Amino acid sequence: MLTILGFAMIATFLVLIMLKKMSPIAALVLIPALFCVFVGKGAELGDYVIDGVTSLAPTAAMLMFAIVYFGVMIDVGLFDPVVRAILRFCRADPLRIVVGTALLAAIVSLDGDGSTTFMITVSAMYPLYKRLKMSLVVMTGVAAMANGVMNTLPWGGPTARAATALKVDASDIFVPMIPALAVGLVAVLALAYVLGRRERKRLGVLTLDEVLVEETETVLVGAGSGKSPVRTGGSGSGTDAELPEDDGFRGLDPNRETLRPKLYGFNALLTLALLTAMIMEWLPIPVLFLLGAALALTVNFPHMPDQKARIAAHAENVLNVSGMVFAAAVFTGVLQGTGMVDHMAKWLVDNIPAGMGPHMALVTGVLSIPLTYFMSNDGFYFGIVPVLAEAGQAHGVSALEIARASIVGQPLHMSSPLVPAVYVLVGMAKVEFGDHTRFVVKWAALTSLVVLGAGILFGII
Repeated sequence: MLTILGFAMIATFLVLIMLKKMSPIAALVLIPALFCVFVGKGAELGDYVIDGVTSLAPTAAMLMFAIVYFGVMIDVGLFDPVVRAILRFCRADPLRIVVGTALLAAIVSLDGDGSTTFMITVSAMYPLYKRLKMSLVVMTGVAAMANGVMNTLPWGGPTARAATALKVDASDIFVPMIPALAVGLVAVLALAYVLGRRERKRLGVLTLDEVLVEETETVLVGAGSGKSPVRTGGSGSGTDAELPEDDGFRGLDPNRETLRPKLYGFNALLTLALLTAMIMEWLPIPVLFLLGAALALTVNFPHMPDQKARIAAHAENVLNVSGMVFAAAVFTGVLQGTGMVDHMAKWLVDNIPAGMGPHMALVTGVLSIPLTYFMSNDGFYFGIVPVLAEAGQAHGVSALEIARASIVGQPLHMSSPLVPAVYVLVGMAKVEFGDHTRFVVKWAALTSLVVLGAGILFGII
């Protein structure tokens, strides 16, 4: 019964948000509360919610101060050189812009933090998408898939969890998987190319209208004045669109009052030190971003009114993301507290045909795609993977093969409603979560299958 209710709860949530019948926050709170009553454990709802909030509170704190920190770094101009380089590559060609989005997300993902990746990627690319009237779900989808492939880095989380759960070395999981993951990244870039060609064909002959997107939060807009014609070929002609050198279109306003060029070296060193400390795990990530945000505000904006103005400028993003995280805590709390997630996992494992025993690595890879979408990484890697590994070992399948197969579902996982970083992505991009989900699921699942297929082809899995 709990198995059926668990799948029904997830299906109800996904259908309602994709049909836009409920907002994600309302659905994350009300749907699990209703199903908790159906299960007959309504009296325990408070305990489940508190447990969920307690487990996600550090993540919410990290996101709150990370948004403030990177928002300030964007305000003061730390990422302007990166943005200009991307813009020089992209020019005004939708194809180049979509491919540039994938490249930027993949590069920034090297720090191992999805929220950081999405904040930087959206801040750089959002003005281009808006001014050229490109599809914003293409931006969020491509960024999420690129980050999902890169999320398999040993310091990204899933690989470390798999190594811990199966008591193997993380490098023994990741290093042999590099060729398969490289194929996955190439698949994301190929998809970005296809989607970019589709956008180029849809938009036809491009012109840069002076679209002023009134953003006073993290995302800033171009400073171009007047209409700037762009030379393009006809629809689908393949001719690159080019921007005049002097049109001032730079994505981030080069004349904004918050720029601190004299402090560029300090801000670069502070960010490098912060990312190094995060990778080396010198302090918990929420503490690092709390300290970093406080230091960045104090040094760049020593006057109290300026500090308050910067905090207020990013308050909407902070509230949206932290609110979504705490709402997701209700969903995860009920799933875990009622035992639904355990029953769902047991049902899936029990229904694996006996003849599939020698192919448990393949089974694990296939199961990782939906399970890491519907479950947290902790639940999957510490609850499901050990069971799959035990079943595999009985048929001669090594724990390392199971561990490698278990990480192939990450391109889809990064768009899961249980991943707090995805709310940073859709919130900053001003995209409905349901629209993002409807667009990305099929492509992300395909990317995961490509990684799995490459792993099998290369003999890694």
